[in-house]
Amino acid sequence: MKQVLFEKEDVIKMISAGKRLVLAGDEKNLLDLPAGQWIGGTIPFFMGENGGIYTTEKIFVTEIPDYVKNATVKVYDENNVSQVYNEAPRHGFSIIIIPAWSATHQTFALNAPDFPGFANRPLIGWIAGTAIENGQKPKIFDGTRSLPLENGAVVMHVDLPANKTAEIDIINIFEQGKGDTITFPENGFSVTTACINGQPQNFAEYLHEKSIDTRLLLITDLYGAKINISFKNIDFEKKQVNFYAPVFAGYRYKIASPVEDYFGSFLNLVPQDSGERAFFACNCILNFLYAGLEGRKFGNFTGPITFGEIAYQLLNQTLVYLTIEDV
Repeated sequence: MKQVLFEKEDVIKMISAGKRLVLAGDEKNLLDLPAGQWIGGTIPFFMGENGGIYTTEKIFVTEIPDYVKNATVKVYDENNVSQVYNEAPRHGFSIIIIPAWSATHQTFALNAPDFPGFANRPLIGWIAGTAIENGQKPKIFDGTRSLPLENGAVVMHVDLPANKTAEIDIINIFEQGKGDTITFPENGFSVTTACINGQPQNFAEYLHEKSIDTRLLLITDLYGAKINISFKNIDFEKKQVNFYAPVFAGYRYKIASPVEDYFGSFLNLVPQDSGERAFFACNCILNFLYAGLEGRKFGNFTGPITFGEIAYQLLNQTLVYLTIEDV
């Protein structure tokens, strides 16, 4: 297993040596890094070499391979993030980081499936976050300027040589349950009213009456893919339900089927040697919590544990990874 978590001084040496890096770590460490060919985002949770870990002292490093001739950093915001697919390399992939709850996060989450060129080229990444107790806002970093941003999307567009190809895979343990069909009247990260089997009802009251375990999630089908929508919280005073990703009007959702062995279910879906082959991976903070990942991991995957995974679009409670293979 290669080393992925480094001391700040080691990362400074890599940047000074001209390495092209994708970084994840605590804000205080990323602020101390010199300008160079890197992008980054705040997060203190990781799949490290020895399993899940919380640390504000080390930085997670993904290094762009030496055979890559061109890797370009670009910063988007809510006004132009729709161009991220059109501007991706024709033969390669892009890594994107967006700060949680920013305007760009909202725009990307709600609209990515309608962006020009959606899913035509591999786009993978994550939503930056912070530990709740530190009170800081999530940030992304344009390393070419050592610039922290509370809003925007920082992207590294990577051109691959002709003899290499990139592929994204998603590990999702959830299936739609056999219960009520749920639809929503509008898109959003928060809802009050839902239609339960066609009948309008306050969604918070419905979840309470049915004793729904919100460690499960809503799940729908989008272009043939299973899309998870994780519950953030229920505000009973406002009678409002909040999510980590948006629901979409008109789509048919169901509460996911119960998962008896959360950790084991992921292990059963991890392809053999996929962790060793993965160039980049990220996992959901809810998987870290519900599967008890501190000190253990799914296979040999390493990467940031995040507030949302991006595999073409925003996902929840999945493990996503990108491999680079010989053609």
